[in-house]
Amino acid sequence: MNPAERIADLRARIRHHEERYFVLASPEISDAEFDALMRELQALEHQHPDLVTPDSPTRRVGGRPAEGFATVEHVVPLLSLDNTYSEDELRSFDDRVRRGLAEPPARPIPYVTELKIDGLSIALTYEDGVLVRGVTRGDGVRGEDVTANVRTIRAIPLSLRRDHRPTPTGAIEVRGEVYLPRQAFERLNREREEHDAPLFANPRNAAAGAMRNLDPGAAARRGLSAYIYQLVARGDEPWPTHAETLEALQAWGLPIEPNWRRCAGMDEVIDYCREWAEGRQALAFDTDGVVVKVDSLVWRERLGATSKFPRWATAFKFPAQQATTRLLRIEVNVGRTGAVTPYAVLEPVRLSGSTIQMATLHNEQEVARRDIRPGDFVVVEKGGDVIPKIVMPVLGRREPDLAPWVMPTTCPACGSWLHRPEGEVVWRCLNTACPAKVRRSIEHFASRRAMNIDGLGEAVIDQLVTRELVRDAADLYRLTADQIEALERMGQKSAAKLIAQIEHSKTSDLSRLLYGLGIRHVGERGAAALARTFGSIDALLAASRDDVERVPDIGPVVASTLRAYLDEPGNRGLIDRLRAAGVNMTTAQPAPSFVEGSAAGGSALQGKTFVLTGTLAGTSREEATAAIEARGGKVSGSVSRKTSFVVAGDEPGSKLEKARELGVPILDEEAFRQLIMER
Repeated sequence: MNPAERIADLRARIRHHEERYFVLASPEISDAEFDALMRELQALEHQHPDLVTPDSPTRRVGGRPAEGFATVEHVVPLLSLDNTYSEDELRSFDDRVRRGLAEPPARPIPYVTELKIDGLSIALTYEDGVLVRGVTRGDGVRGEDVTANVRTIRAIPLSLRRDHRPTPTGAIEVRGEVYLPRQAFERLNREREEHDAPLFANPRNAAAGAMRNLDPGAAARRGLSAYIYQLVARGDEPWPTHAETLEALQAWGLPIEPNWRRCAGMDEVIDYCREWAEGRQALAFDTDGVVVKVDSLVWRERLGATSKFPRWATAFKFPAQQATTRLLRIEVNVGRTGAVTPYAVLEPVRLSGSTIQMATLHNEQEVARRDIRPGDFVVVEKGGDVIPKIVMPVLGRREPDLAPWVMPTTCPACGSWLHRPEGEVVWRCLNTACPAKVRRSIEHFASRRAMNIDGLGEAVIDQLVTRELVRDAADLYRLTADQIEALERMGQKSAAKLIAQIEHSKTSDLSRLLYGLGIRHVGERGAAALARTFGSIDALLAASRDDVERVPDIGPVVASTLRAYLDEPGNRGLIDRLRAAGVNMTTAQPAPSFVEGSAAGGSALQGKTFVLTGTLAGTSREEATAAIEARGGKVSGSVSRKTSFVVAGDEPGSKLEKARELGVPILDEEAFRQLIMER
């Protein structure tokens, strides 16, 4: 795999996991594994600056706002933190701080260390001492307005104390972390277990889910808490150091985590990190590290920030905790696409404050490569204190007669033969009537990011499929209140509410429907791009594979699988039955401004090759690419003598210099816009 292909692969994987972590609050990999992907991408982009693009994950802060809340722009971007994993890396951070100061002091740099709360970042605005707004991180530039939910958190004061000077007047923004205490988390999961609801993996997911719940009453019942760690500058700083600022915020009545410490140099910082790496289990909340900040606010201003991280702070991540237990057996799970994946059932073991009974095993090849066998003693790790995984078998304790695990040849849910396409590692059940696939497909169709049918959970879906009331998504719209009321734990009121939710889902946008259909490789972003471009399901059904491939965010693999899905008679029948049930088949989303009217342009740029560099203020990279391709041109990632034009936005990279060296015509954004509009 060449550097360009590896960078593209890393970006796709990182974006997927950002979506799982920041938007869905359902991570699939550990923080350490995610950080490793990001570090590899950063290293490759540093080695190949001509391959850097503005939409790379390294060029932005984090996820994006969830739907359902108004979005608010942060006065100051809510940046993320760079990570360190060893004492040597902490000392390297200290060296960078000293180099970043024009006149570094002879004495050690004073730092403030704070425990890194494992929760959801929040920005709170007080006006004349009264809480008026709470906003999540979102994408770091804009977040979700969750004020109603914030007001239910008893640790956050609705008004500030005024007996401390200076008094909190005017608009003041403070930032912190909303979290779920361990005791509340355990109570919540006990209640969910009693109601056969899926358990939360960790307190962070539960906190994120509560803050994104449109019902403040549901958020209040979670028992959330919060700690504040920053006052956002509004002009002259009232205090010269961060330590004094924390003391003042506490005097105003804001919750400050009490174990913070002012350290006279990096040696004391390292002592603090060692202390809490061992003592964190005694805390009432989850922490995965220590935040290290330069204490002097004047020095912070001098050090500044990159586009993603402040240069005056870093997060030291605690090493993942491990335990040894016995692997009782390996079972397989059937997903909505028919993918059959193995997982480990473990003898229960306590790890990082929770009981571990299952761990991911990814696929058959991974089990064989690591030679993991049922009956083995295995080392289990919670990477980033989140997702359990098996690190390795303990070969010295292996019994001599333990046989290697063999992947089943038939589906555990329906008994059909399993198939593995050439070149793939995943086995699949191809039976469209497989009850496990039907269950997972309905769960996906009804999920919050798809058709958002509240109340249609796993337990209800399992009964509907078992009683053969539902065989696919279209059958949901034939259900009656009497049929639902006859299910276990469903009364008349619950049945009526669920019917109303199913009925309301008919009005969902086409993008949600496309995502909900569960078409392989068509994610949420791709579904939105398809809906914006084609506008209706009929236009999409009539589109060729080439038409689909020209859509921003849609590549050849997605175009092929989408076209194959739409050409399958059974899938067409499902769409027809959804249409007959009254499900909306159009979108209200506007088409990309650069693409409007592009068909009339025909092949005006036929044979022309464009290279985009820098950030375009008036349009996204995807829209610019779509505009060029819709007019017959193509976009390349590198400049050569065959390049027709280089389009240069703000902060262009080395491509601009190469264009000048080769004499390639250079267009600024306005010239590019005129060229597009003329054609």
